[in-house]
Amino acid sequence: MSGRSELLRLENVRKTYGERVVLADVDLVVGTGDVVCLIGSSGSGKSTLLRCLNLLEPIDDGVIVFEGREISDPLIDPREVRKRMGTVFQAYNLFPHLSVLENCTLAPRRVHGVPRARAEKEARELLGRFGLSEHVDKHPDRLSGGQQQRVALVRALCTRPVLLLLDEITAALDPELVGDVLDAVRELAEQGTTMVLATHEMAFARDVATTVCFLHEGRILESGPPERIFTEPREERTRTFLRRVLGA
Repeated sequence: MSGRSELLRLENVRKTYGERVVLADVDLVVGTGDVVCLIGSSGSGKSTLLRCLNLLEPIDDGVIVFEGREISDPLIDPREVRKRMGTVFQAYNLFPHLSVLENCTLAPRRVHGVPRARAEKEARELLGRFGLSEHVDKHPDRLSGGQQQRVALVRALCTRPVLLLLDEITAALDPELVGDVLDAVRELAEQGTTMVLATHEMAFARDVATTVCFLHEGRILESGPPERIFTEPREERTRTFLRRVLGA
């Protein structure tokens, strides 16, 4: 955390699937306005960690505190927690039978009780910011992958989340579409949006993150500011991973 007020805290979080340990003793603090990038090989626990944060996966041990409240308590209603978070997956998960505008206004209207006119006005403004104004009435199958992913980002933002979770959102995109989506996320970071994201885009993590966490076999093996992680990693496994993905 970079000296900002604490928004999210994990203490000794553990998650298993049967005998397999997926997350082991994970500690993490995220401050308001922080951008935390999770890096590591496939299967290192990045996606599972994000799914635990928004309570799509229950943890087996440890504590998750969000906005000062322990949300890992089994008595907590996950739906109330998710109202305060936005999540975007690598599969866009847009409703194919709804237009772009309808996809973006569904949750504000149905979950948050926002009047239709206001929900549509705010969605149109956000869609315009991300270069999607001309696509508001189209259905997802009329859009490119990059456009669909930007719509998914806007849909998450339409609920005004205090925390945005992004899970490898460029992984399914053609290389020429990745830049548009990363530019959209970069803009959100510059505006102070608090984010935790799993990514394979090392240059993006180096430029945008306030904290980089390297995961290996379900543990945060090393974390710190990107300038240190990418230039002077302390752990040999971190160095090996970065050499492999950066080709250096």
